[in-house]
Amino acid sequence: MTNRKRDGKFLWGAGGILAVVMIMNSCGINMMPTRDAWYTQHYPLMQDYERTLYRTLSEAGRLGFQELFWTSRYPDAIKLFQERLDFIVKAYKRENARQPWNTDRGRIYILNGPPAAVDIDQNTDWGAQVTQGGAATGAWAVDRSNEDVQAFRTEIWTYSVRSQYAKYVFVFRAPNEWKLSAAAVEGNQFISLLENYNKTVTFGPRDEAEYRKALDALEKKK
Repeated sequence: MTNRKRDGKFLWGAGGILAVVMIMNSCGINMMPTRDAWYTQHYPLMQDYERTLYRTLSEAGRLGFQELFWTSRYPDAIKLFQERLDFIVKAYKRENARQPWNTDRGRIYILNGPPAAVDIDQNTDWGAQVTQGGAATGAWAVDRSNEDVQAFRTEIWTYSVRSQYAKYVFVFRAPNEWKLSAAAVEGNQFISLLENYNKTVTFGPRDEAEYRKALDALEKKK
């Protein structure tokens, strides 16, 4: 069974995956040190030169980087980031209680915001599901939240990009994890376009030349 969520409401339909292709994971999912909470929050927004520099900085240099990151950007971008982060903390805390933003859906959401539509492949076999604790039970014991059980098996997030579509596929893994799949449906070639726009325009610095100059002066590791 497939349903569609648009603007907070489910619209029932027959939509599904039309074509499966490989996508490049441009969010660098396996490259983030989890002890640096600021870095895991901001990594999806950072451009390549920022990520490269940040890893070379001393502790004092990283604190300076963190301050420069937002003082060099527009106030609207800061407000947008905080709104998205607040949503992520509430929506994905069951998947990662300590760092809800450090999840596949969290990273995509914080960069791109809410998708225009979400297609959900729903598991309708309630005979024996797996609860968050990992035990097989009858349907009566299943919490049908899409955050922690196998009520939903796949989510496809669709974003509009220049009259075309960029799509992300998330696959559920018991007990409560959603992983970005290497497979995507039509329109995946617009993912890079969407992400680059949000990194450079939505969350980009006001004056990149001055920003880079200030970054170069930060203290490096010895």
